[in-house]
Amino acid sequence: MTSHPLPAPAVARHGWVQALLTVLAGLLAMGVVAALGLWAAGAADLPDGAFLPVVAATVATAVGGTVKLSGDAGGLAGTEGGLTVMPLSVTLTGALVVGLGFLRPLRHRAVAGAPELAGWAARIAALWLPALLGLALGARHTFEISLGEGALGDLGDLFGVRPEVGFTTDVLPTVLIGLVWLAGVLVLALLVSRGAPLPGGLLRFQTSVRPAAHAMVQLLLAYVVVALLIALAVAAVRGRPAETFAVILLGLPNVAWLALTVGLGATWDGRVNGPFGLPMPHVLDEVLRTPDISALNLGTLAEHDGRVWWLPVVAAVLLLTTAFLMAAVSPPRVRAWQHAVHLAVALALTVLMICLLGRISARLGLSVLGIGDLGEGLSGQVLLRPRVWGAVGLALLWGLVTGFLGALPARRVRRRGEAAPGTAPDGR
Repeated sequence: MTSHPLPAPAVARHGWVQALLTVLAGLLAMGVVAALGLWAAGAADLPDGAFLPVVAATVATAVGGTVKLSGDAGGLAGTEGGLTVMPLSVTLTGALVVGLGFLRPLRHRAVAGAPELAGWAARIAALWLPALLGLALGARHTFEISLGEGALGDLGDLFGVRPEVGFTTDVLPTVLIGLVWLAGVLVLALLVSRGAPLPGGLLRFQTSVRPAAHAMVQLLLAYVVVALLIALAVAAVRGRPAETFAVILLGLPNVAWLALTVGLGATWDGRVNGPFGLPMPHVLDEVLRTPDISALNLGTLAEHDGRVWWLPVVAAVLLLTTAFLMAAVSPPRVRAWQHAVHLAVALALTVLMICLLGRISARLGLSVLGIGDLGEGLSGQVLLRPRVWGAVGLALLWGLVTGFLGALPARRVRRRGEAAPGTAPDGR
């Protein structure tokens, strides 16, 4: 018996159920990954039942939300701070699940009208909105912290100070940015999938956009797979598997895609002080734990570990492979210089996305009786930000070179029956 795909009216009729399943599957996958990563990091031991609100906050930050830290003890003590970081393992999981759920009803279709695609996306967005609202409202908690020993603890005992620290998520920004995140995921899903239908008016962009977009997703996932293998090897050799799995489940793409940009020659500025640290290889902490803002690039990393010079080699190999695969699946009429331009633009946009998503800003400060930041164990800062335009410019250069070189051998592996540019069907 031959199965036939559902016609457009049937897809529309059952769209709300499929949209609900897509949203629930995306949230469940993100929540499970976040919970396992936080459990491996030791967050299950947080006081006063803070674990579930922390999981909600992690999922909220994974779609672009920002966590604010605050608290007080009357007029005698106060805490202030904030956290802006995307746990990209959670983000990537949600993007893959939601993207696949969005594309599933559209499979086996050659063309889909713009109203149909917009309606299907609107159903998912309509259900995603209350989910975001619930995350933002659930990601808040307050618990008491110990002042420890020393001057800070003495002041607390003298005045009966019992400071409380709490975190909340800005509801409106979280909802708005989360909707933008969803829109980006759905658009990228259409661009990346070579089998997803497009409106008739956009079919002419398939040649230039889809192979390059698909190639960039392959590149990003390849970096994540390489980083995963390295992390597992490090865990097997050095032990401390809980910390390794916390990084894998929360921030593996943060590490992998940072390595991609550094391998291209990009520079990031950052600083680490206090009890905080980067959930990343120790060499990054060594470079950034300085009194002032430090530069993070191949040169500064090589001063601590010469193995970082493998990063440009890995970048060259993976980019050439990506360029070859992109050219091999593109129509024969696309010339090598056009492949170079397509890959350069796609890589520049990819690096720009990494720069926007990979920023880290975290600060916690505690004051008692107006005396700020007492006790190094209770106050600190982590900062990591890219030099965006330098990174984008380097990506353009790398894309042009590797795109051209990778396209040259692809001419010899054209599928049977395809002709090279400028060749007549009879080969003359």
